[in-house]
Amino acid sequence: MAGTVLTNTGLDSFLDGAPEHRDPAFARAAEAVLGLLALRGADRATGVPEPTPGLVRQLLVEDLPTFVYAPPGELAAYPAVLGALAARFDGGRREGIAVVLAESAPDFERAMNDPGNLTWHRWYASLLRTCGADLADPEDVRRRLAALDGAPLPDGVRRAHLMGRTALADVLLAEALTRAYVRDAEAPPASGPLLTDHAVATGIGQLASALQDRWTAAGLAEQLAGPYARFAPGPDAFPHLVLADALLDEHLDYYGDPAAPEPPPPAIEAGPLEEDADTLIAAVEELAEEEFEPYGGEAPHLLYAVYQRGCSADSVARKAAEYEDWSVDPALEDLPVAVPDAAPGPYTVPPVPELVRLLGTAELDEADRARLEGPARDLAAVLDRLAATGLVFRAGDAFGLTPRGAGVVRYLLGVRGVAAPDAAEAAAWTASDVVAAAGGWSSSVAARVLADWLHARADTSDAWSGLLAALGTVHAGTSEAAATRGLFAALDTAGAPPEALRGALRDPVIGAYALEALRHRGEEADPIQVRTSARALSVLDALPAKKGPLEARRAAFDAAAAAWPGGSAALVRAMAAADRHETERVLHPLGITLP
Repeated sequence: MAGTVLTNTGLDSFLDGAPEHRDPAFARAAEAVLGLLALRGADRATGVPEPTPGLVRQLLVEDLPTFVYAPPGELAAYPAVLGALAARFDGGRREGIAVVLAESAPDFERAMNDPGNLTWHRWYASLLRTCGADLADPEDVRRRLAALDGAPLPDGVRRAHLMGRTALADVLLAEALTRAYVRDAEAPPASGPLLTDHAVATGIGQLASALQDRWTAAGLAEQLAGPYARFAPGPDAFPHLVLADALLDEHLDYYGDPAAPEPPPPAIEAGPLEEDADTLIAAVEELAEEEFEPYGGEAPHLLYAVYQRGCSADSVARKAAEYEDWSVDPALEDLPVAVPDAAPGPYTVPPVPELVRLLGTAELDEADRARLEGPARDLAAVLDRLAATGLVFRAGDAFGLTPRGAGVVRYLLGVRGVAAPDAAEAAAWTASDVVAAAGGWSSSVAARVLADWLHARADTSDAWSGLLAALGTVHAGTSEAAATRGLFAALDTAGAPPEALRGALRDPVIGAYALEALRHRGEEADPIQVRTSARALSVLDALPAKKGPLEARRAAFDAAAAAWPGGSAALVRAMAAADRHETERVLHPLGITLP
């Protein structure tokens, strides 16, 4: 089979071009490079595939890191092959390819060394080479593979990562082979077809396996599909990835970007993640049955929502009220819920005063409480089924993830590429990174993570100064700037070093906040240092943006303008210059036009 895969690529004539081309590392690189270029449709009219800038870029940053294993010491051979190949063509081809090679070289090395790009075949080829295997000898590969039982995984990589990347590589290679065969059948090239009819008749999958062997380790694909299949489990071994997909959808609905970080849980308990995840998906699938209507299908959302709260407990009654379209004050959606010490028993809706606190609706009475009883009990039944896994808890009206459950949800998010740091990772971020992330979290979670970040740096003046500076620079000039500087309110400035706060007085964004913090502590501060922009932003952020009747909101602006030097026109100009997005959002409903 191997002899019929990607023939007529001109490999022999290319390697005859110079004695150095017979170097084994160069020859291996040439076989893969010419084969992949031909497979991707490169013109072979001259006898060898003709590289183009686009094909070279795809080869270096996509195809080679997906299909080919190369030891670190042999990586340079691949760009060298492309350079030598380009030199065979006239015109500006050599120069154009040289530019692409120079631009893509860092991305190529990074992609080839990125554990996230590993497939089972590339990973085991790496391990086998480390063990001294002859990767061209299928019997040696088989023998060495047998000794790898229980082989470790790459740092930071889960089995599901390798499985997913392998499945994607299989699909991509099968598609490329199919397109190449159809392309040659529709327009037979003078140099002959890449694939014979007989080879294709045996199956595209077998052709792909032959190429995987050639580009990683001889006989490896057969071994991983047969006697050592347990070393490279496929999708059937990961039923919980269905739940991972659902959590990814929830994250994208909330943030729109998998790179937007989830808040780190305060505590994670290590457990058998894959087994726990399988237990969780079994419970989620059971809840989708009719007997758990109307909320059984909401299990993935419940898991995600409580994780997105930083794993702080939520209220069954409040969640049921949201599902029933009751009015819930948005400012109270993230209000922490106390977890009782008593063992969970039959669910009862909290008393009316607690419902008022949770929902922010003062007009509630006993009749409303009675109306919420049925929906809340139905929701509690769903949560109790999840709690039977040991990964979720419900105690009274409170529910949430156990530390072990937090670890499982984090794992499920991670295998689908969602940024889900733990507390140690978040504490290691730069000031800009932690501020950028915290702007998308609830105030209570942001306060906890920012405090942990400062504590990890012993609450030094330098740490505080860096964090305060980030509040004014992260997302500057965007619609998110107001939320970012609003994180100042989440900081416990009572314990901040005074020199850090005084140093922030001249900050053009948070200077007025720093002044107020110093005054609140009873410490001296020079208000003359506070810039006009910072004073204007302090006034802007204190105005009611969307709450209350327009008349009251306009009255608040008029009162602020009356105290501003130069009056309303000067205040609006200063606000717009400092943050035009927020100024427009706050003042436009009041009928105030920006300059």
